[in-house]
Amino acid sequence: MKDVFTFVREEVIRLRHSSIRVEHLFLGILRDGGGSAIMVLKNLDVDPQDLKIIIENTIKTSVVDQNVNSNEISFSKQAERVLKKSILERKNLVEDEIKTIHVLLSILLDDNKIKSSNYSSDLGYGLRAVTGEVVAYSHSNEISKNSLKQSANNLQSTLKSKKGIYNNEITKTNEKFYKDVNPIEEKSLNSKLELLKEVNSYTRAKGGIVQQVTASFTGEHKSVEIIRSGGEVLTDVRPLIRFNVSVMLEKNGKKETGVYGIGGRQSYDEYLKDDNWKKVCDEAFRIASVNLDSKPAPAGEMKVVLGPGWPAILIHEAIGHGLEGDFNRKKTSAFHDLMGQRVASEGVTIVDDGTLHNRRGSLTIDDEGTPTEKTVLIENGILKNFMQDRLNARLMNTRSTGSGRRESYKHVVLPRMRNTMMLNGKYSQEEMIKSVDKGIFAVSFGGGQVDITSGKFVFNCTEAYEIVNGKIGSPIKGATLIGDGPSILKEVSLVGNNMMLDPGIGTCGKAGQGVPVGVAQPSILIDKMTVGGTQL
Repeated sequence: MKDVFTFVREEVIRLRHSSIRVEHLFLGILRDGGGSAIMVLKNLDVDPQDLKIIIENTIKTSVVDQNVNSNEISFSKQAERVLKKSILERKNLVEDEIKTIHVLLSILLDDNKIKSSNYSSDLGYGLRAVTGEVVAYSHSNEISKNSLKQSANNLQSTLKSKKGIYNNEITKTNEKFYKDVNPIEEKSLNSKLELLKEVNSYTRAKGGIVQQVTASFTGEHKSVEIIRSGGEVLTDVRPLIRFNVSVMLEKNGKKETGVYGIGGRQSYDEYLKDDNWKKVCDEAFRIASVNLDSKPAPAGEMKVVLGPGWPAILIHEAIGHGLEGDFNRKKTSAFHDLMGQRVASEGVTIVDDGTLHNRRGSLTIDDEGTPTEKTVLIENGILKNFMQDRLNARLMNTRSTGSGRRESYKHVVLPRMRNTMMLNGKYSQEEMIKSVDKGIFAVSFGGGQVDITSGKFVFNCTEAYEIVNGKIGSPIKGATLIGDGPSILKEVSLVGNNMMLDPGIGTCGKAGQGVPVGVAQPSILIDKMTVGGTQL
C-alpha cells in the first residue's frame, strides 16, 4: 500500500485538489495496477481504464481546483472513514497488513442507495500478420481507409517485408451455443434500478445482523467480425450478463461477508425469472452466516475434500493454464514433455468445452473464426491434448482446438480456456467424507496466488468445514490450500458422481487480458495437501 498512497498524493497534486478524497484513493489503486483490488474489479468485468476515466471526469467537475501545497494535503472526513474501515476489514480478513482489497471493500461499504450506473460503447479493429513465430499486430478505434493503411504499414515494418503465412480455410459451422440477444437493450434502466431496490429490501429484511448489501448488474453485447486474407468473413454475436450480491453481517462484534453471483450468455429475464434473484440473495446471506459461526482453521498436511462446482477454479488456475499450447511450445509448462504419459490418478478426466449452451465460457467460434469444440485434455489420468490457437497449432504440428481468444480488438489472440471441467467419477460425496478421519471440506474459494506455468498455488477458502471421524464438523475460517497442480492431480484418490457447473462468474487473466470462462467438477478427495490455517 505504500506505493498506492504515494500515487494518491501525486493524483491530488496533478488534479490540483486541496484534500484526499475517496475518488483519489480509487485513482491511486488504479494507477498501481496490481494487487487484489484490481483482480476483484476485473472479476466483476470492470475495466480499470474505463473506471479511471469515469472517476476523473466526475472529480474534475465536483471539486474546485486549488493552489496546492504538497506539505499541507489532508484527508477528507469521508476518506478518513474509509481508511478506518480498511483497518477493520484487515482484521476481519485476518491479514497481516492493509492491502488494496481492504480499501476497496471499505469504499463499497457506504450502501443502501444506488451508487452508479454507466454505459460504454467501443468500436475498433485489430490487424494481424504472422510469419514463422513472429506476430505483428496493430489496432485502432478509428475504422477508416487511412487508419487501415497505417496499420498495414506498421505490420510490414514490424515483419521487415517478410511474407506472411496463409492458414488454410476454416471449416464452417451452423451450430450456435447462444442466441443473438442484446441484454443491454432488453431491460430498461428503471426496471434494473427497481429490482436492485427489491434486492436491497429483501436481503435487509433477513434481520438486524445485516449491515451492508451491495448488488450489481452487468451486461455486454459483443459483435465480432473476422475477415481473413482470402476474403472469408466469419461473425459472432456474444451476449453476456452477470448479477452479483454481497452481504455483510455483524453479530457480537464479529463481521463477515458473503458473496454470490450468477451469469452467462442469456438475457437478464432468463436468469431472473421466477424470482431467481432471491436465491442469489439467500446464498450470499447463507455464506456470510456460516462464516459468522466459524472457528480458526487447522494447519498441516491432511486430506481435503473439494466440493462440486466452483472449487474447480483450482483446476483452472493450477492445471488448466499449464495445458495451454503457447506455454508448452515454449517449454515453460510443467506438462510440456509429458504428452501420452500419466499425469494424474486413474479416473481423472479433464476437458475444456466451448460447446455448452448459454455458458459464460462458451463460444460459437473463437477469435480466429475456428468453431469451438470439446477438447479432452487428460483422459483417465493420461495427457491427451493441449489447447491450441492456429499459430501454436501450426508450430506444434497439430490442429487448432478453437481456443484462440482475446479480450477485445486491442489484444492479440492467445490459446485460452473456455469451460474447464473434471468429469464425473463413480463415488458419492458421502463416501469421501466418511473415509476421512481428519481433514477439511472446501466448498468455495476466493482469491489466491498462482504461478500459471508451474501450477504452484495458494488458495483462500471462503467456505470450509472441518472433517472429524468421517463427519462434517464446524465451519472454519482462514484456511488456505497450498500445493502445485501437477502434484495434486496424482493425489486425487476418489472422483465423485455429482459434477456441478459454476454459477457463471469466472474471468480468466493472462498476459494482461481478461476473458469470461467457466469451470465445473464433481466432489474429489485429495489424499495429501498442505493446509495453512490459524490453529495448529
